[in-house]
Amino acid sequence: MAAQLTIADLARRLGISKASVSYALNNQPGVGPETRERVQTLARELGWFPSSSARALSRAKTGAIGLVMSRDPELLGTEPYFVRVLSGIEQVLIEADVSLVLRMVGPVPGRDLEVYERWAGERRVDGVILFDARQDDLRFPLVRRLGLPAVLHSAPQESALMPCVSGDDPNDAALVVEHLRSLGHRRIAHVMGPQVFFHELRRRALVREQALQAGLQVDVVQGDYTLDGAHRLVLELLQAPEPPTGLIFANDLMAIGGLDAAAELGISVPEQLSIVSWDDSILCQVARRGVTALDRNLTEFGRASARVLLEQIADRNPSDVVVGPSTLVVRGTSGPAPA
Repeated sequence: MAAQLTIADLARRLGISKASVSYALNNQPGVGPETRERVQTLARELGWFPSSSARALSRAKTGAIGLVMSRDPELLGTEPYFVRVLSGIEQVLIEADVSLVLRMVGPVPGRDLEVYERWAGERRVDGVILFDARQDDLRFPLVRRLGLPAVLHSAPQESALMPCVSGDDPNDAALVVEHLRSLGHRRIAHVMGPQVFFHELRRRALVREQALQAGLQVDVVQGDYTLDGAHRLVLELLQAPEPPTGLIFANDLMAIGGLDAAAELGISVPEQLSIVSWDDSILCQVARRGVTALDRNLTEFGRASARVLLEQIADRNPSDVVVGPSTLVVRGTSGPAPA
């Protein structure tokens, strides 16, 4: 009977997850001392132990890395940012013969943590790339506890205690603000993404700093990365008593939403309003006037993230990487401020 027992049987008897049983039996981090002792005691009582071949397999590399996105799955089909980053990641993984396990769990808090727990317990991936870092991000202590190699694809944070791949945000903020200042704009608005994300808070601070140095007044409003959300925000901004003459958007989708809002109000771009996007993509190129945007080399962002993670998995202690410099591609949505 003991020979027929499985990890699932032990988990069912103890009322815990299979991942917790696996951690305990293989002496891996992920469970507390009390749970580890309960699991090992029951296994001894039942005369059950993982086979040597199973142990060897648990220590072997899986040949896969993981990426969990706490975004709506539909976003992957509408947001060019992720497509370009994933393209860069795959370019490196193909050469290394490593697979990518992608999971989109939606914005429900904590659902992504369950995925990391399961992946570590089942030895599904050798390491993970973390997107969209937040203040006091719960993933940072979790991946350390699970022993999962990880790289942060975002703005660097001391609390992460892991290598980070980021852009040169100070230079990027200087490029977009100086572009609008040089065109004579004195009142601008920064339509940022959700402020739960650390990189958005960092960019907000940098844009404010650059605007202050340039003598510009900057209003900040929070968007949600969507076209419709930006459309509503820009309608409000442009109908205010003192509307801005220049808009900076956190991504290309929101920039297109801003263009639509201006057209709806009969505001001419760029004669009466200038628009700049923080991300460049095919959307910016095919828009009715072509959107002025930052080309941040997102494919290289993905390549760098994959390379750093593979070095981390190989215990090479990689350093942080700053991808850059960005290029401001000036198109038809930015022009001299109206008199």
